[in-house]
Amino acid sequence: MTASLLPTEPFDLVIFGGTGDLAVRKLLPAMYHRFVDGQISTTSRIIGVAREGLDDAGYRNQVREAVEKSVPHIVPATLDAFIAMIGYRSLDARKADGWDEFASMIGEHPDHIRVFYLSTSPELFVDICERLGSYGLNGERSRVVLEKPIGRDLASANAINDAVARVFNESQTYRIDHYLGKETVQNLLALRFGNALFEPLWNSSHIDHVQITVAETVGVGHRAGYYDRAGALRDMVQNHILQLVCMVAMEPPSSLSPDAVRDEKLKVLRSLRPINASNAGQLTVRGQYRAGAAEGQGVPGYFDELGSDQSRTETFVALKAEIGNWRWAGVPFYLRTGKRLPSRVSEIVVTFRQLPHSIFDPASGPLLPNRLTLRLQPDEGVKLWLTIKHPGPGGLRLRHVPLDMSFATAFGVQQPDAYERLILDVVRGNPTLFMRRDEVEAAWNWAGPILEAWEASGEMPKAYTAGTWGPSAAVALIERDGRTWAEDAS
Repeated sequence: MTASLLPTEPFDLVIFGGTGDLAVRKLLPAMYHRFVDGQISTTSRIIGVAREGLDDAGYRNQVREAVEKSVPHIVPATLDAFIAMIGYRSLDARKADGWDEFASMIGEHPDHIRVFYLSTSPELFVDICERLGSYGLNGERSRVVLEKPIGRDLASANAINDAVARVFNESQTYRIDHYLGKETVQNLLALRFGNALFEPLWNSSHIDHVQITVAETVGVGHRAGYYDRAGALRDMVQNHILQLVCMVAMEPPSSLSPDAVRDEKLKVLRSLRPINASNAGQLTVRGQYRAGAAEGQGVPGYFDELGSDQSRTETFVALKAEIGNWRWAGVPFYLRTGKRLPSRVSEIVVTFRQLPHSIFDPASGPLLPNRLTLRLQPDEGVKLWLTIKHPGPGGLRLRHVPLDMSFATAFGVQQPDAYERLILDVVRGNPTLFMRRDEVEAAWNWAGPILEAWEASGEMPKAYTAGTWGPSAAVALIERDGRTWAEDAS
């Protein structure tokens, strides 16, 4: 049995917000996959908690429908055994009703590891943790999982972290970023530190620039209310994208122990050069989509989905970031994310410097720089773009082609969803792929002044048509440096 398929100890997974989109669409199907692979014992329990007045049977029906919808091949007996582990409790975090019975039910298995997953709005984190503490459910074998976003700014993030810390210590607190559970992100560690080919070149002497793109074809839809209070920078950049920057840019840790890895990530966040009112106009672009076409269909604009035309919330962000240390001095990191873009793709593109001198005749073709593309979604894999000779007679003709490695093709297995890995890491008490409190603070220290600069400017985000790569200013942001977005990199 491989290490990745080792079974876990019996546990109770309590999902607050258990009827929400994340729980139904991601968390519960993820647990079913791990159950099928034998990593979850039948003595474990998965308990959904929400305000809806359901009973166990009603919730089990919801879970069954969700798993059947998202999992293509199901063995009915296996699904029945999984559903038998499911329970439900109707609770309101701000009311005392039902908490006595809930605490008694959790106490039925005092030997179980307890994972309290807070898949709710951040405004409820404090109330839920205080309730758990008051009923003594925060013992040594308990952990709490906090979904992003943790706060709207540094002050609110600190308030949440302070309140959680009064109930759960830092070693029990898991701030989840599902991007860190993706196979390609973790493979960055193996690529960089397990191959003599890359790490000697992983610096400003050999790398020209880095691009990170997280693009979505969908709009805000039913999340419009939440999204209008957040925006693309809070929703994606401050957490997901900055974590990817850390994984690309961190120094080699002394080991793969959790704090050794997170110490190096923290150094990256603290080395980011400030973007504030003095330079935000030159280094950032905000956009907001208008009606257009996505995936072959006409789609409404942001105002239409929001039901208002008064919003200055950005649905697209492009940034030019720099890391002020010796390894990365002078290497720009171009970051962009947005809704209603032409394709759903998340990727990291590392472009190496151009050769200092070409020995080839110009007629042989262009001599393009080497490029390493790490695709996080939809098809996880790695491509290394190289220059080779085109086969055949008639002279030397150069071609820029990729060495292409798809995880699904290379290993012949379906890659587990990030939540499958991360939830079981919580059960095992492994915090390597989770954010430490000081990481959250450092990320807000960098992102906060950008938000303040945008607010002070009073400018509206630049309009862009749904189905395009954002406003033209995002193209100008990178092209004025003599570079271009690598939309053909994958």
